[in-house]
Amino acid sequence: MSSVLLRNLPIAVGLLGGSLVVLNRLLGTANLAPEQTRSDALGLAMAAVLVLVGLFWQQVQPVPPEEVQLVGQPVDERSERLAYAEAALMLIRRLLLEHTRARVLLVWWQGETAMRAGVFEGPSPFKAGPIVERVLRTGQPVYLVDLRLFPGRIEFAYLPSNLQAVVCQPLGNRGVLLVGSAAPRSFSEQELAWIETLAQFLDERLRAAG
Repeated sequence: MSSVLLRNLPIAVGLLGGSLVVLNRLLGTANLAPEQTRSDALGLAMAAVLVLVGLFWQQVQPVPPEEVQLVGQPVDERSERLAYAEAALMLIRRLLLEHTRARVLLVWWQGETAMRAGVFEGPSPFKAGPIVERVLRTGQPVYLVDLRLFPGRIEFAYLPSNLQAVVCQPLGNRGVLLVGSAAPRSFSEQELAWIETLAQFLDERLRAAG
């Protein structure tokens, strides 16, 4: 059963239950015993609680944004010069592309592209723009939750043109991990913390041998 159906199930059951209680009274006798009145009131109260629970779920579990079909072809490339870090790069690739809503990964390290994985339109070379330069300078990540709203998206011409969101995560002061998604607001706070942890791990591996 999909998450959308689960979120709507309490509302549907509550409305159905309340409607059946009302219909039963309309079709029943005019003279109600006290026990019947209490039963009807209890039934309506339970139906109302179910509806309220469903509405609460709608607020705390919003429907995730729909993904677009990214323009491009599947790519899985790693730098031969950084072969010593291939195991770490492959681990990052698997954990992010298979277990989050990430659809595009790019690792840039000390002046070269260490890895491209996911969907890319072509072999456009990486070029650090103002946003990436700020990330490298400050050591602080930047999460562009909806690229349609940011004029700065033009600096990411080497990523799919219809990419919806991107995380720019620093690898110390020597590189950056770009994590792109096909839907806006794709990454939760927990996933952003996970990306940061993976970036720290990758930075350590790259520094250890580089």
